[in-house]
Amino acid sequence: MTTDGAVTEPIDGGVTATIVSDVAIVGGGLAGSLAAAVLARAGHRVAVVDKRAVYPDEFRVEKIGGHQLELLRKLGFLNALEDVACRYDQVLNIREGKVVDVSVGQAYGFRYADLVAMARSQMPDPSNLIVDEVTAISGSDDVQYLELASGRHVTARLVVLATGMAGVLGYRLGIRRRVLAERHSVSFGFTIARQDGTPFDFEALTCYGERTADGIDYLSLFPVRAGMRANLFMFRDPTDPIMRELRREPEATVLRLLPGLRDYLGDFRVTDRVQNWVMDLTVVEGHLQPGVVLIGDAFQTNCPAAGTGVARLLVDVDRLCTEYAPRWLMTAGMGREKISQFYSDRDKIAADQQSLKMARFRQALTSRNDIGWDVRRRLHFLRRSLTHRVDQMHPGWLGRVRGALRA
Repeated sequence: MTTDGAVTEPIDGGVTATIVSDVAIVGGGLAGSLAAAVLARAGHRVAVVDKRAVYPDEFRVEKIGGHQLELLRKLGFLNALEDVACRYDQVLNIREGKVVDVSVGQAYGFRYADLVAMARSQMPDPSNLIVDEVTAISGSDDVQYLELASGRHVTARLVVLATGMAGVLGYRLGIRRRVLAERHSVSFGFTIARQDGTPFDFEALTCYGERTADGIDYLSLFPVRAGMRANLFMFRDPTDPIMRELRREPEATVLRLLPGLRDYLGDFRVTDRVQNWVMDLTVVEGHLQPGVVLIGDAFQTNCPAAGTGVARLLVDVDRLCTEYAPRWLMTAGMGREKISQFYSDRDKIAADQQSLKMARFRQALTSRNDIGWDVRRRLHFLRRSLTHRVDQMHPGWLGRVRGALRA
């Protein structure tokens, strides 16, 4: 795990009883740290409060590609990402042991803790990070007050809640979570290597589930600094015995669920602890309050299999920190009329809606076994396979067609 010793000390060394800032960000994970860096680079006084000086090695987002890279580039983090991540440019996609197609495009694999450390390192002043815990927030249309566990206080015109799914502070403010889909998906993360130590024969690989009864969307294999990382996404009851089997005997269980993988992996072993995550789809209510705004999972959770979580997070950071917060700080007051502008932003609403749409689509494509979805599933993979075969016979035609459609 990458660490940055510069951010291991509390702001002001614990001497100042009250810390004055323009924006106080509660939560120093990816969303909070990126937001802090963007705002601090623009010259705003920022205080980020997180109880961890070094973010733990949690199983969260571990790869970024496509439109997400464009957002990172726009926000000025792409070069820093390259310093902590492994780049790959091609993904072999298979199902039932056969090639579906090959995805081509720049992507990166990493450990989440390294990504958070990267984001924190982009803050101009390491003392922006306060290693402490917020115990209470009281707000108004003008100034917000944060009480810390250490006895210190933070004042700010705007408070950004980037606390993920931890909702204690929001609950105290009257913010509630509405569950849209309980135990929507289960994700597993682990690292693999070949028994003989030789590299795998692919840069990255995605293996899609073979039977609806298994509830497997796909297994994604991609490089990180520690080796070949595996992310398995399922729509299945998290109390099912198969979950225990995946934790105890991951190699045998994965090959039993995805037998088509055997020829691509050979003899392999899991080299670290198997981690898993159960995700509910939720959205907050009662969040329109003066002086407080929620971003990322603090506002709405997402389905990891859909791959939309980072995009949503980056849209939130971009719209709030480059458009709204700087404009709000230029004039007096921080009432609901200002805060509502962010929640009504067209790009934010589109990203949130797309995330929920893709979550439901992935679940249906994976698990629904009625005739309509069976036909749709077969057509989905057939279309991809045919397109791939035509592109092999006439290299570059697909890119030209897509370019013409965008013109």
